[in-house]
Parts: sequence; structure tokens; C-alpha cells
Amino acid sequence: MIHSKNIIKVRFAPSPTGHLHVGGARTALFNWLFAKKMKGSFVLRIEDTDRKRSTKEAEEAMLSSLSWLGLDWDDGPIRQSERSDIYKVTVEKLIAENKAYRCYCLPQELEDRRQTAISKGLATGYDGRCRDLSSKDVEHLLNEGRKPVVRFKSPNEGVTVFEDLIRGEVSFKNDELDDLVIMRSDGTATYNLVVAIDDAALGISHIIRGEDHLSNTPKQIQIYRALGENIPVFAHLPLIQGPDKALLSKRHGATSIESFRERGFLSEAMINYLALLGWSMDDKTTFFSKAELENVFDIKRVSKSAAVFDEEKLVWMNANYIRKLPLAELTKGLIYFWKKAGIDNIDDYGDEMILEIAKLCQERMDTLDQVGKLTDFFFLDSIVYDNSAVEKSRKDTAVISSFREVINKLENISEWKTESIEEELRKVSDELEIKPRKLFQPIRVAICGRSISPPLFESLWLLGKEKSLNRLRDFSKNYF
Repeated sequence: MIHSKNIIKVRFAPSPTGHLHVGGARTALFNWLFAKKMKGSFVLRIEDTDRKRSTKEAEEAMLSSLSWLGLDWDDGPIRQSERSDIYKVTVEKLIAENKAYRCYCLPQELEDRRQTAISKGLATGYDGRCRDLSSKDVEHLLNEGRKPVVRFKSPNEGVTVFEDLIRGEVSFKNDELDDLVIMRSDGTATYNLVVAIDDAALGISHIIRGEDHLSNTPKQIQIYRALGENIPVFAHLPLIQGPDKALLSKRHGATSIESFRERGFLSEAMINYLALLGWSMDDKTTFFSKAELENVFDIKRVSKSAAVFDEEKLVWMNANYIRKLPLAELTKGLIYFWKKAGIDNIDDYGDEMILEIAKLCQERMDTLDQVGKLTDFFFLDSIVYDNSAVEKSRKDTAVISSFREVINKLENISEWKTESIEEELRKVSDELEIKPRKLFQPIRVAICGRSISPPLFESLWLLGKEKSLNRLRDFSKNYF
């Protein structure tokens, strides 16, 4: 039985054992886009049957990341830990129907057989020796104190075939699929069983997930059939690699959505970039709003080849989004990063000044967390100078001797504004025949403590006449 194509329902089913990472976020996004495009629904299921590793904190962090990305769900979160009774009843039903059986083999016995099979070049799967135990055999094994697991009775012959929306027809020989454990000896159900039960119960029509789950698909299809349930349509997404073509991992740097959020990436940029990891509309379009993606996304345009996560491209894309962000919205987002950088007095400054400072750095930030280093000098009473920048500014004796004239010109400005500041500083450059770049650089260092800053004239204006002159005088006194 195959699900009706008229009822579209997909799910994202993370395990709450850590933060939401790039691969999981891409899977969630593709499911969400598919549901939106097909006028279906998107279900969030929490696969928390791993009691040792699953935590409430990890679940909350994942939900927060999904919400930040704007991937809202129509149903859920549904937690597998709350459905254990359903799984136990289903297992007993499968045993009663001779579709599953109790296995009494000890872990060491299984390992010994596996090693023997390897030495003989044979298949290492379970050999099925507990499939047809007599009641006498069972009694004997129980008397030994053995606690059984439950195994699914997989077909020994034939082929399990399914049509993958991305990979086309995929087939597995049934004799290569061993009798998988569906319930552990402690009574907890295993992944392949609970996934099939829950997908069937939820009426999931399409399962879109990473290709690392491809080998699980024939096992789950066999379970659907044993349960008499509809078989969903599958689509297995290509894996994500780092620039070195190895699977993306922590050694490539922080790859959780939370880490990118904390570094000042915009959710719109993350969504846009994640959509391009293995999917494209054409060979030229790069920028998409989320609304545009909803309209143009086509699961059949997902590549079979691995996607490469290129952080440099993500940074470039994020910078583009920052440039286009309305100033008021940008400023609102920057408040958090100013405070995170230790600028606790940001609330003491008027909205107009904060907007102007944000405008100065909007074209100069790749990520929002750069705002602290770019603009902290506006908010500090005293600044720390970069030694290399100071030494570089002292190399030209003509520049050193001109600094008194710079201060004099600025002291005599009656109306402190960008235009008049620029006019007077360029006069000094012309009168003393010093190239503007040479003259302006030490002024910049005196004002902000380093050689890179927002535009100089605007920075002097926003800093204010008194504060600017005090810094110039102190710099001249201490270094010139």
C-alpha cells in the first residue's frame, strides 16, 4: 500500500542529544519547504528513546533553533518517550502473528559468531538460530537466566524495492538484511521499529531525510508491511561535506545553528544558504527569500552528489543580507551583540546616535558580532591602543609634527559636523603637503585605538567634539 499523493504530511524527527547542526537544519528546511509547496503539513517529532543521551536542555535548544530559522511546525512536538506502551503492544502483536520472535543469544555469543564469519569470508548478520525455538529450548534458556531481545522476522528471499524521489529506484536483497532487534532486553523499542510505528500512526506520506538512513529504509518498509500500514514515499538527501570532502563534523569548526546565531548570522541568510546545500533552482540564482523558496522548491531538483559546506560563502551571503537590512531592524539586532561585547552602557545613548553608529558599520560587517570591535570606541571613556597601529603611525616625522595643527583646526570648528570636520582636516593635508591617507591614519588610531574603523569624519562627529579632542591630545602627549 502506498500513501495517497493527495494528502501530504512530512516530519522532522531529531534526537535531542545536542544542538541542531547544519545537516539536521537542512533536513528540517527541505521538509518544511516541501510541505509548504505541496500545501501539506509539517510535523515535529522528538526521537528521545535514547534515555542516556537525550536531555530536556538539548530539546529546548533544538526547538529554539528551529523557531529562530522560522521553521514552524503544524503538529508536535511529539515525543517517542511518551509512547513506549504503544511500542510494547505492537511488539507483542508481531510475536503473536509470527512476524517477530524472542532471541536469547548472549552478546558475547553474537560477537564470537561474527568473528568466525569474518574469518571465513561469510556474511556477518544474525544467523537466525532463535527463529524457530521449541518451547523446551525456550524453557532451558530461560532457566539459564537469559533475558531475550525481540527480533523482527525479515524475509529471507526476494528483493525490497522502492522509488526514491532523488535517487530513483533503489533495491536491497532480502537475504542481506538480517533479523534486526526491535526491542531490547530491558523492554525498550529500537529505532527502526518506533520510526515505522510513529510514521504510520501520524499518517506521514513522505519521508525526507539524509542518505545515511538509506540502509534503514528496506528494514522499515518490511515493518510497514508486517503492520499492514501504508508505505511512505522516500527521498534521501545527499550528505554534507567540509571543504576537504570529509563528512562535515566538529573538526571543521562549530557547525550548530546556535553557534552561527551567536556569531551574528541572520536567520534569512542561514535559510538561503541551507537551501543551496544540494538544491538549486537553476545555475545562476543565488539569493532567495523564504517566501520565494516556498514557491520554487522542487525536491526532484535535489542533487545526488554530496553538498559542500563553504563557510566563506555563507559569510559572504550573510554580509549581503546585512547590507539590505532596514536600519531600524539592524540596530535592534545589534543591541544584543553590543551588550555581549561588554558594552553595558548602550542604553545610555539616544536612539538617534545608535542608529547613526549602526549606519556607519552596516557596510563593514560580515556578521553582527563584529559590531563590538568596530564601534566599541564610541562607548568607552578610555581605549586600549593596538601597539602595531601606534608604531606605524609614528614612522613619518612630518605626520607627527602636523598633529598640533590637526588639533588646532578641530578646536576652532564652531559647528561640529561631518562636513566641517572633513574640510578642516583636508586643509591641514593641503597646507602641510601631507597625503590625506598618511595624515588621517594616526588620527584614526588616536580616536579608536586601531587602524581600522568606520569612516573617520563620521566617527569624529558621532564621538563628539570634546571627546574627540581629548583623545587626540592624549595620543599626542603619550606617543608624539
